[in-house]
Amino acid sequence: MENFSQLYQRACQRKGGEAALKALLSPVISDQALLRIPDHRFLATFTQTIFQSGFVWSVVRNKWPGFEEAFFGFEPEKMVLLNDQHIERLCQDSRIIRARQKIITVPVNAQLMLSLEKQYGSVADFISQWPTSNWVGLWQYFKQHGSRLGGNITPYTLRKLGIDTFILTKDVESYLRGHGYLDAGLTSKKGLQQCQDAFNALQQQSGLSLTLLSQIIAYSVGDNHL
Repeated sequence: MENFSQLYQRACQRKGGEAALKALLSPVISDQALLRIPDHRFLATFTQTIFQSGFVWSVVRNKWPGFEEAFFGFEPEKMVLLNDQHIERLCQDSRIIRARQKIITVPVNAQLMLSLEKQYGSVADFISQWPTSNWVGLWQYFKQHGSRLGGNITPYTLRKLGIDTFILTKDVESYLRGHGYLDAGLTSKKGLQQCQDAFNALQQQSGLSLTLLSQIIAYSVGDNHL
């Protein structure tokens, strides 16, 4: 297994030096900033990530103001009231991407947001209490209790909001397998735990956030040379 210093130096070399690499890395918000994220922004960002999955991301981004209008700012209290008639109207609404199977995730995930608010005070409070040493457990929670929140949907959503997380992209998976951290199926319970253990070990070595580690790993392998 490679130590972090070797990994970091290779990423720097591939990106043209340490300063160039650092310029590519994403900031992570503070714990205080996390607690200020309202529930409707979690629902909106989950929805955006769901619609971008398997679709051209730029199209979703360009139409997003229309999504915000059509879904009334994604206030969970309003979104749980979407009935079949509302859904049918949304399926004909040119302001959004009219993918029924993705549209119907909104009231389901809105209910999840409200349940977390009732139990913990807010979605942000719930996430802030989850141990980052078991971040894959948080992903599994959203997958089990929401709609279409499996795979990389939850980590991509957290990353968009600036919340510290790693993402299991193809490059990251390739690195973990190539360096002996991962030998199970990526989406299996064993495989996810192996990924978590790898990031825990690298974080102990480096003291860096999961986000930075994930990005540095991705920049250290694959075709993304300078």
